[in-house]
Amino acid sequence: MPKVDSEHFAARRRQILDAAAACFAREGFHRTSMQDIVKESGISAGLIYRYFTGKDDMIAAIVAEWHERRTAMLGDDPAAGYLEVLRGVGDPAAARELRLAVQVWAETVRSPLIREMARDNVDRPRRLAAAALDGAVAEPDALARVLIAIYQGLVLQTLWDDGVDHAAYARAVAALLAPLGIEVPPADPGQPGRDRDQQE
Repeated sequence: MPKVDSEHFAARRRQILDAAAACFAREGFHRTSMQDIVKESGISAGLIYRYFTGKDDMIAAIVAEWHERRTAMLGDDPAAGYLEVLRGVGDPAAARELRLAVQVWAETVRSPLIREMARDNVDRPRRLAAAALDGAVAEPDALARVLIAIYQGLVLQTLWDDGVDHAAYARAVAALLAPLGIEVPPADPGQPGRDRDQQE
């Protein structure tokens, strides 16, 4: 595919996915129609179907992108990267993604495809975390699952409670990890996330 064509394809695909994500976050998967996505994107239904087979295909693409970003955030230091992910939950720019994430989790009960993707995208960081914890704890895989549950719980709490202090939450998790010999650097003061000590 020529470079111009591939760039056009990527830009159009991005436009459709952004529109779909906005609709899903606002109305939910099942209340969102293809016509809603057509209206939001400004792209005809026929053209949209040249890029995606339907809503499930769009959801799968969105999930794949999320987890690519999460994996990149973990980087070479999984413990520090994990705390960055926790702090990032407090970024106001992430609000739409959080609402959509919870809907994706619910969708795993209905869709085998989404469940398989979600499992794969949880299992990869779980294995990475378990490898980092190996030798520090008796059951590294179990602790890795606990750390994933801490992230999932923070997402839910953030949606329910505007008062969550994400920086303090990350510090508390760091304190839990410290006795295991897992040291993490302090947060960059310029990063997103609500820290009441800094605000007051």
